[in-house]
Amino acid sequence: MKRLILTIAVACIGALQVDAQTKLTLQADKAEREVSPTFYGLMTEEINFSYEGGLYSQLLRDPTMQELGGGQGGQRRGGQGSRPRYWTLSDSTAGNVRVVGTGGINFNLKKYLSIELNRQASIVNPGFWGIAVRPSTTYQGDAWLKGNGRVTVGLQSADGSVTYTSQDFNINSNDWKNYKFTFDTASDMQPNINTRFFITFHDAGSYALSYPTLFPKSAKTYSVKSDWFRTDIMDLLRAMKPTFLRFPGGNYLEGNRFSERFDWKRTIGPLTSRPGHRSPWGYWSTDGMGLLEFLCWAEECGAEPILGVFAGYVLGGDYVEGEALEPFIKDALDEIEYVTGGTDTKWGARRAQDGHPAPFKLTYVEIGNEDFFDRSGSYSHRFMQFYDAIKARYPHLQIISTQDERALRGNAENPQAVKVDVIDEHYYRNAEAMFRAANQYDSYDRNGPKIFCGEWATREGDPTTNMNAALGDAAWMTCMERNSDIVVAHCYAPLFVNVNEGGMQWKSDLIGYNALTSFGSPSYHAQCMFAQNLGNKVVPMQATGVPTVAMGRGEPVPQLYYNTTIDTATGRLYLKVVNIGASAQEVNIVVEGVKVKGKATVTTLKSARPEDTNSIDNPRNIVPATGSVKASNNFKMQLPAYSITVVAM
Repeated sequence: MKRLILTIAVACIGALQVDAQTKLTLQADKAEREVSPTFYGLMTEEINFSYEGGLYSQLLRDPTMQELGGGQGGQRRGGQGSRPRYWTLSDSTAGNVRVVGTGGINFNLKKYLSIELNRQASIVNPGFWGIAVRPSTTYQGDAWLKGNGRVTVGLQSADGSVTYTSQDFNINSNDWKNYKFTFDTASDMQPNINTRFFITFHDAGSYALSYPTLFPKSAKTYSVKSDWFRTDIMDLLRAMKPTFLRFPGGNYLEGNRFSERFDWKRTIGPLTSRPGHRSPWGYWSTDGMGLLEFLCWAEECGAEPILGVFAGYVLGGDYVEGEALEPFIKDALDEIEYVTGGTDTKWGARRAQDGHPAPFKLTYVEIGNEDFFDRSGSYSHRFMQFYDAIKARYPHLQIISTQDERALRGNAENPQAVKVDVIDEHYYRNAEAMFRAANQYDSYDRNGPKIFCGEWATREGDPTTNMNAALGDAAWMTCMERNSDIVVAHCYAPLFVNVNEGGMQWKSDLIGYNALTSFGSPSYHAQCMFAQNLGNKVVPMQATGVPTVAMGRGEPVPQLYYNTTIDTATGRLYLKVVNIGASAQEVNIVVEGVKVKGKATVTTLKSARPEDTNSIDNPRNIVPATGSVKASNNFKMQLPAYSITVVAM
């Protein structure tokens, strides 16, 4: 007998109708629909301080001196001579600092910090709501400086009373010169984030500072980008078992105007060659997380990229098409070559020069993002220009449209010319709407384009989701998984949020963190449980005696949502059921077509109330717990209220 794994995911609100017997029958010998091999994945963009102050482990805020206004408040932009927002003097009477807009270290980094001191003083930076200072940790950094005298750099308490670690060196040039530094923390110190970075100039005089960096040196290394990613967040991502990473977004791909789009050629190479740009979510991106970093992130997680290419439309409504679009199409073709090309190609050679000789696997390319917001009707023309050019050079690639075929045909001059491989659909709903949509894909045309659910979430909970959102997510995932022959991929959004005040622009997020620690929301744990238990074919199911649940003012909804897949190579079977009742529910499970026998491992995610959640202060309030149950071809299980359960046998 082949070993079977049976997975049940159950989400339990109050039952309106209670049946004497609820039975789920799995027809394991009738599995036909194929599960997409790229089904569970990740979507990312620069929102909620996802990279700056998040996954990207650069600890200093605004190293390129772009955020102006002085102090911690205000977002106003300034010109030459403006006060920096995140670089201040520890003693304001010791001199003054200002941002100068010309004369920086190179053409890409024109701005720098001018420092005039009448005595010894320190320039300080608070990081992103503090800097994580941990025991026995090595910190590495560098800074471009002009001036003459002794300098000390290091980490200290936010009030400057305690110095945790530092290094002295002399600067001796009136021209820009790069200085590197390394320092270590003591083994007996307590981790904390009530901290700041400092540069002390021990002598009065004139100084200049540009692009300081500080990275913690990790015991782990990721791909060719050693120490580039926060290890605790990467560990959370790897546990999700993603098969793809959709990047760079999202609105971050488009930007509010053409100058603020994700211009990939300006995000590769040394940091000092990257000018950065403003995120559409209101803060500056240094582009330390550039194209190669995204690719290495995917590689480290065992995933492949789903590459979004800029399609000539920006969030402000401006767009180009026809001949004016051709430079952007060339950029997209060059980008694909950078990702997939051999070292004998121009951009493949550039990737090798940047540190990654081997090409990356690429199956899907998405043209634009959410172009259903483009009211000009230009997307059908823009899409076809990209489609034809990419297919001519890379016929094996699958092209994703952000509008469905009906919208494209309605706007195209020649409806027969419109070809769509995959359509990207986005859904943000509350839990009730997720329950009501849980059969949405059952009726989709199996002969039509495939579906990429490129952004979705149950939006309940702040800043990360609560248990009720996890129940809505679980119900929606059973729908997508049951229809994974046409839903080729899906990913939750947003993926990240910095939980500090001012760090969030979009609530109900999957993973939360501050400068020191991170945690997964209930929805995160639900995703891990689903992604870690998936077969390669969908198993038909029948259900009888399913009770219903009252929801708002509308019709009642079923209490149970379910799906089954089987791994035909191993015989492992995975059943997932979402139960949205307020009390425990007994379910009779009948398995047909294979033999089931023995003790099963039971992993359960549950909470006492649907509004319960996880947080920085209580990160393990809702986490999976493991037990066991005796299983057979006909057995019963008691499913806890407000729960998601995985049974493996």
